[in-house]
Amino acid sequence: MKFTTKSQASELSRRQLLLSAPLLWVPHPFVSAQEMSAMEKIKARGVLKVAVYKDNAPYSDGPNADMRGVDVSLAQALAGKLNLQLALLPFDAGENMNDDLRNMVWKGHYLGYGPADVMIHVPVDRYLMNENKQVLIFGSYVREHLVVLHNPTKLAYVSTPEDLQGKTIAVEKGSGAASALMGYRGGLLRDKISIFKDGVDAAKMVTSGQFDVAFVSRAQAEAAVHAASGQDKWVLSSVTLPGIMPAGWPLGLAVKADNKELATALDNALTSLRQSGELLKLFQSHGLTLAAP
Repeated sequence: MKFTTKSQASELSRRQLLLSAPLLWVPHPFVSAQEMSAMEKIKARGVLKVAVYKDNAPYSDGPNADMRGVDVSLAQALAGKLNLQLALLPFDAGENMNDDLRNMVWKGHYLGYGPADVMIHVPVDRYLMNENKQVLIFGSYVREHLVVLHNPTKLAYVSTPEDLQGKTIAVEKGSGAASALMGYRGGLLRDKISIFKDGVDAAKMVTSGQFDVAFVSRAQAEAAVHAASGQDKWVLSSVTLPGIMPAGWPLGLAVKADNKELATALDNALTSLRQSGELLKLFQSHGLTLAAP
């Protein structure tokens, strides 16, 4: 080909260069990879972060690096079912459950701790669900309720609070059980009530023979009995008190409301543990009854 001008030759050279160059894709500055879902992020890191209460024996207790209890064992079992490693996030209870759900499930503590992927030991309660739309509460795994632990040789029969008159009574600090007994009939039993750090400590006052009765949760009573010798010496009885739910309350799990995929996976894992008998064995290994939720 003959060029009539230098500019024509130059233009053709540029065209030939462009046509012969390899095609390169340059991403638009506003185009990015699709954001991973919350569940995909958990799978990518290979770790399930589980929030458990501190100082909540027999469910979760002990130093952060060596937590123990039935909730800790359950967290390990759930993580295993999901083929994930477990990372515990132990935390101190807040003023109420709304605080705990905010700090450990959907927002995180203002000091930078949390949130976890899932929180264990959450009351499966309709009112609590309505008050906390940012979370999903599900997966009931046990029903807890209050009992009177007593030695039948000291107190043969308990059916009403009046049966406790004249008996030394151990209760847990800040618990609903303590409030209910202290206020019963204008303080009928108050002079005989002593407050202890937690319910297991209160129950141990009975198994050690220092107190006549303890009004605590069933799990706390059973943990104290399990740790004592001669487990057939003590009886668990029920009493009805104003402000106390006679049927008890179910405990379950909570995740962020937008992480339904994790909720489904955990619910399926819990169902598998229950159907295989693993959940029952887990509770029995801690000396506890697995009450149907």
